[in-house]
Amino acid sequence: MRKLINSTYITLDGVIENPMWTMPYFDDEAGALAGSQTQAADAVLMGRATYDGMFPAWSSRDENDPTTGAAYFNSVKKYVASTTLTNPEWRNAEVLQGDLVEAVAALKAQEGGDIIQYGLGSVSAQLITAGLVDEVRLWIHPVFVGGPSVTAPLPDFTATFSLVDTQVFKSGVIIASYKPVND
Repeated sequence: MRKLINSTYITLDGVIENPMWTMPYFDDEAGALAGSQTQAADAVLMGRATYDGMFPAWSSRDENDPTTGAAYFNSVKKYVASTTLTNPEWRNAEVLQGDLVEAVAALKAQEGGDIIQYGLGSVSAQLITAGLVDEVRLWIHPVFVGGPSVTAPLPDFTATFSLVDTQVFKSGVIIASYKPVND
C-alpha cells in the first residue's frame, strides 16, 4: 500500500499561503530533503487552491534546469480534489471523481511510490479524519509573515499524532515529522 505524506511549509505564525518566504531558507539541506521526498513519490495530491498556486508557478519554469524541480512537478501524476475544476490544463493532472475519501483510499491501494500532498486545508482535514494520511511533515520556517494562519480554513476535527523525527537545518528551518496515533 502506498503512503500519503503531507509536506507543508509553515511560518512561526502559522501561515502556509504564498510560500515565497521559503526562498531564503531553501539551501542545500532543504533541497536534499525535498529531493528525497519527490524521489519517493510518484504522485502529488492537491486541493484546488494548491493546484491554482502550483500550476502557474511550476509550469512556467525551465524543465531543463535540474535545480528548479520543474521537470518533476510538470511530469508527475497529479490528482486534484475539486468540485469546480473540470479540465485541468497542467500536464498529467486529473480531477478526482466522486467521494474524496473513497478516491484517495483507492489511490493508496494501488501499486506505486508515495503520494505527496502539499498544504493543509479542507482536503487534508478530510483525509486525516478518515485515517488516510500516513505522515505529516511540517517545515517550520523561522519567520513571521502575517496573514491568515493555517487554522483559519480548517473544519472542526481532532486528530492526535506522535513525533517520529526532527531535522534541524543550519538555516533555522525545523522539519517535524508526525505519524497519526490510531485510537
